[in-house]
Amino acid sequence: MTQQEIINKTIVFVKQSLANAEGGHDWFHIERVYNNSLLIARSEPVDIFVVSLGALLHDIADSKFHNGDESVGPQMAREFLFKHDVDSAVIEHVVNIIKHISFKGGNEEQKFSSPELEVVQDADRLDALGAIGIARCFNYGGFKNRPLFDPAVKPNLNMTKEEYKASKAPTINHFYEKLLLLKDRMNTPTGKRIAQKRHAFMELYLDQFYAEWDGKK
Repeated sequence: MTQQEIINKTIVFVKQSLANAEGGHDWFHIERVYNNSLLIARSEPVDIFVVSLGALLHDIADSKFHNGDESVGPQMAREFLFKHDVDSAVIEHVVNIIKHISFKGGNEEQKFSSPELEVVQDADRLDALGAIGIARCFNYGGFKNRPLFDPAVKPNLNMTKEEYKASKAPTINHFYEKLLLLKDRMNTPTGKRIAQKRHAFMELYLDQFYAEWDGKK
C-alpha cells in the first residue's frame, strides 16, 4: 500500500470516528489542521507522511471527551496504523505526536520533540486562534454549559494540569488561560507569522466584547 493510499484510508477512518463529534473537535477541525500542517511543512525539513498522519489522527479521541483519559487516542491511532502495516518507527512517531501535541495547562514541560511535532502542533494551535478559534471556544463553552463571562471570576494563569482540565470558568477566561498565550508558543516561522495576525484579531474582538458588555457600543 502506498503512503497516499494509507493517508486516504486514514481520512475515511477519521471521518467515520468523528461523525458525531462536538463542533470544535470534528472532522472539519482535523481537515483545517491537516491543511495548515501541509502549508507549514512546505518551509520545514520534515517527513510529510508523518506530518500527514499526525495531523489526521491528533484528535482521534480527545481526552476531554473520554473522561480525561489521555491513552485512548494514541491507542486508537496505534491499532489503526498497525492494521495497515505502517512502519513501526512511523507509528511510534505519530503516537508521540498525539501524546504531546496538546496545550494542557499547568506549564507542563514537553517530554518529546521533533520537527514533525512542531509543524502539527503549530497547525493545531492556529485553529485555536483568530475567528475560528473564537467560534470554537464559545462552541465548547456552550457544550459544557459555561457562562460567557463573569467579571467576578478572574482568569487563573497558575493552574496545575489537573486544575486546567477540571476548570468550569467562564468562556472568556479561556482566552487568557490559553488562546492569547499561543502566539508566543509557536514553533515555526510560518506558524508564528500566521499566529500574529490571528492573535491581533482576538484582541480586537475582546475590546469589542467588553465595550458591548459595558453598554458602550
